[in-house]
Amino acid sequence: MVGEKVVFTSIDEYIATFPEEVQKKLQEVRAAIKAASPDAEEKISYKMPAFAQKGILVYFAAWKNHIGFYPISSGTQAFNQELSAYESSKGAVKFPLDKPMPLDLISRIVKFRLAENLRKAEDKTGSGKKRPIS
Repeated sequence: MVGEKVVFTSIDEYIATFPEEVQKKLQEVRAAIKAASPDAEEKISYKMPAFAQKGILVYFAAWKNHIGFYPISSGTQAFNQELSAYESSKGAVKFPLDKPMPLDLISRIVKFRLAENLRKAEDKTGSGKKRPIS
């Protein structure tokens, strides 16, 4: 139906909507993320594939000429030097479809984001905080 918006319920559904060569790149990115964060939950958030563990780790999405990778601003800042080879903004990176995906870099960014989320979750639970002396 014209004007009807597609709502994806899984990453598999999302990936299946793209041409085979784009599907292959999306699956590579997905596998790199999953290997770096095996306990993370796959989900669709903001109509994009996402991985979450103690909060969102990263999002990714296919576009006409690139794979968008969204590691939140802390992820792009921490790897600013290595990401300088790609078009990027505060919380997003564009990996061109006509180039190999930088899977090692993606993996390291995901591991960084996972450590960051776990640290924040620990801080929220009070672990590591000093207790008042009674």
